[in-house]
Amino acid sequence: MQFESWGLLGLFASAFISSTVAPGGSEAVLAYLVSQQQIPLVSLVAVATVGNTLGALTTWWLGLWAAGKYPAETVLASERQRSLRAVRRWGSWALLFSWLPLVGDGLCFAAGWLRLSWFSSLLAIFFGKVLRYLAVVYAFI
Repeated sequence: MQFESWGLLGLFASAFISSTVAPGGSEAVLAYLVSQQQIPLVSLVAVATVGNTLGALTTWWLGLWAAGKYPAETVLASERQRSLRAVRRWGSWALLFSWLPLVGDGLCFAAGWLRLSWFSSLLAIFFGKVLRYLAVVYAFI
């Protein structure tokens, strides 16, 4: 039972950190825990998804905070506004890809900066991340 608690806590921390502006490797932690076969897969996917979603929402909130202080068009050069353009074009649907390395953080930040609906952002982020973690579990079972 102790391993399960520490494993889930480590997975949550890794997933949270991986989804903020800091680099991380929650997929590797999840793959390791799947290979150990000591924690139910549903628990692993749930913990990883919740941690990663909360991390992405933290990035969303940072974008919202930044929007109040710095208008996007005045801070970023036009060639550096790729995430903003994608989120403007696709809205919350773009956040289904928030799991992508490097790109995902920018999408979440842009969504907050553009003041997209928190709830629709949450749903898109959550579904994108749960599908990604299900794929990781499937690859390692």
